[in-house]
Amino acid sequence: LSLSRLEEDAQRRRISFEEIDLGPILGAAVELTQIKASEKNVAINLNCSEQIKARVNSALLEQAVVNLVDNAIKYSKPDSSVHIDVERRPNEITIAIADSGCGIERKHLSRIFERFYVADKGRSRNLGGTGLGLAIVKHIAQVHNGSVTVQSAPGQGSTFTIHLPAA
Repeated sequence: LSLSRLEEDAQRRRISFEEIDLGPILGAAVELTQIKASEKNVAINLNCSEQIKARVNSALLEQAVVNLVDNAIKYSKPDSSVHIDVERRPNEITIAIADSGCGIERKHLSRIFERFYVADKGRSRNLGGTGLGLAIVKHIAQVHNGSVTVQSAPGQGSTFTIHLPAA
């Protein structure tokens, strides 16, 4: 439903955007995932050193970051950490969520943002995955005129990066 609503609102241009500081949005996303992180003793480290502003829909961006941080916690080992790093570049702002979890095999990387695609069906079934979270993240990035990318390798963890246009 969230994905369908997002697509419909984007087509009808009913999504509002405003230029705001990303720090509070990311802080709220960390707060929403903190209980799950605490249960696994996973530390969430947010590095947003300077005041970085972007033209965003704060609720949608928060949802995308929560989805990525939630996945990072799910696939991380207990007593590890998840890192969120925000960087202003010349033409874009990046929000990278990195974990040191199980990683994703190369053959799955080109498809993981598809609806209902699950790289590891057994693990996803145990952790409650539906294969929609990353598709939602992709669509949220797209309605912001951005994108999402992934770098991952089995046993080395994953880094998902949301790329937003610089204001």
